[in-house]
Amino acid sequence: MTFQKLILVASISGLLFSGCKQTESAPKEKSTVLKSTINPEKLQTASFTIDGMTCAIGCAKTIEKELSETNGVQKATVDFDKKEALLSFDNSLQTPETLTKIVEATADGKTYKVSNMIASK
Repeated sequence: MTFQKLILVASISGLLFSGCKQTESAPKEKSTVLKSTINPEKLQTASFTIDGMTCAIGCAKTIEKELSETNGVQKATVDFDKKEALLSFDNSLQTPETLTKIVEATADGKTYKVSNMIASK
């Protein structure tokens, strides 16, 4: 009976390991959109609070990377401890509303919420 259990466990383990390899998702393709040249005369700054972040690397750095790679954004920093983002962007290429949508769409689209948006020249 013990031998049968051992064979059953080995069979199930083999199926699980081979099944996982088949269900791996393909790596996310990088966008080939080129970033536009930022006009220094159109630079605007924005600061806002991001609720829903639970860690500095998985949340804050992911949001910071998404914002930094956005067309029209010159610089973006996200401070996990303060739950705050600071960025400079070309207001002819981006708006505070679209930046809010980018942050809130990161992850599953339900995790992060932007509030206290302050944009100035």
